[in-house]
Amino acid sequence: MDWKIELIFIPVTDVDRAKAFYVDQVGFHADFDQVPFDGLRFVQLTPPGSACSIAFGTNLGITMKPGEQSGIQVVIPDADEAYRHLVDNGVDATPVDEQSWGRFVTFADPDGNRWTLQELPKRD
Repeated sequence: MDWKIELIFIPVTDVDRAKAFYVDQVGFHADFDQVPFDGLRFVQLTPPGSACSIAFGTNLGITMKPGEQSGIQVVIPDADEAYRHLVDNGVDATPVDEQSWGRFVTFADPDGNRWTLQELPKRD
C-alpha cells in the first residue's frame, strides 16, 4: 500500500498576507481559495514540481499557533538558484549552508513558520 503526503497545514494570522507571500514572493501555484460558507476559508498552494501542497485559511481546526510550523523540508535541484530567487523576491533567506549531506537554504514566512530547502548531494 502506498502512502502519499499531499497536504500540510500552515498556521497563519493573515490569510491574504500569507497567500501573497507564498505565491508572489516564493513562487507557489495558487490551486484553491474558496469560502464554502461564511466563516470558513480554505487556501491551497503547491510548490512548483511538488506532489504535496500546503493549506491555510480560517476556521480549519488547525491547533498549531502561527509560527510553530518548522519541520518542512523541500528538496530542490539548485540551492544557489533557490537562494537567488528568494532574495530577488524580497524573502529573507539564509545563504547556502554547505554540509556533507546537502546544501541548505532556510527562510520563514511572515508569521515565522520556517522552511528548509535542501539540494541533495551528488550521487554516483
